[in-house]
Amino acid sequence: MVGIIMGSDSDLPIMEEAIDILESMDIQIEVDIVSAHRTPDKLVKYAKNAHLRGIKVIIAGAGGAAHLPGMVASMSPLPVIGVPIKSRNSIDGWDSVLSILQMPGGVPVATVALNGAKNAGILATQIIGAADNCVLDKIITYKEGLKLKVEQASERVRK
Repeated sequence: MVGIIMGSDSDLPIMEEAIDILESMDIQIEVDIVSAHRTPDKLVKYAKNAHLRGIKVIIAGAGGAAHLPGMVASMSPLPVIGVPIKSRNSIDGWDSVLSILQMPGGVPVATVALNGAKNAGILATQIIGAADNCVLDKIITYKEGLKLKVEQASERVRK
């Protein structure tokens, strides 16, 4: 199972891309709002107990100061994928990117591009697929589909 959390419901339109990818791969998900600044007790409980509920990877999306992914990573033994989100109070998204990307040694957060929730879902699938051949086969098929789309586009352009 993959846990998908975000700091606010305004992040949901971006995070839906991760949800869609994971659902298309038949990976069970749990989705919730966990604010690093407004619900810190909930954040601690979530981060410390996610692995006990069967979660294997956490995707955490956050905008602005974007402390959610790093704080979760500091307390959880699970891999955390951070999705920086360009929020309305953002500095062109750079504040979110740097807040998630610049983690200290010992507290890694795999960081995808600004608003890159789709890639977060794909990366979570690949992480799970490393230990689950059924999921691995699905990600191989998905990537073959990407290759096919490019080949078809190339063929159309050449004509």
